[in-house]
Order: sequence, then C-alpha cells, then structure tokens
Amino acid sequence: MCRSIKTLRPPVTPDVGDEDIHAAALQYVRKVSGFRAPAAHNREAFDRAVEAVAEATATLLAELEVRGAHRARQPAA
Repeated sequence: MCRSIKTLRPPVTPDVGDEDIHAAALQYVRKVSGFRAPAAHNREAFDRAVEAVAEATATLLAELEVRGAHRARQPAA
C-alpha cells in the first residue's frame, strides 16, 4: 500500500523523531484519502487525521516490545 513509508521501529530505525512519525502519518493519510493536498473545505479533516495517525503511531512505537533488539545492536565477537 504505502511503499514509501519506512519502518520506524528499532532496531530497523534506531533514532525516530516526531518528524519521522509525522511524515509517515502524512503519507498514510494522503494514500488513504487520495489527496496529496486537500481542498480548503477538507483541510481540517485531513489535518486531524494526520495528527490522529501520528499520535497512534507514537503510542504504538512506545509500547512495542522488540525481542532481540539488544542483541541486534551488539557488535559480533
């Protein structure tokens, strides 16, 4: 579906910021709505959707337990 959205969870992407989360949310809402930039009468709904998706994404990333993440970061002996 959204091929340009990259994986944001560690250890795949170790340093994820608010900008990364917002960019992924924006891409998702663009794809689902079919609008790159919505008309003025749809702007508020579009922006609310981006914020809701960004918030849900941040919550998801904060709550994920990635098993083996610590081992993946250690250098090989």
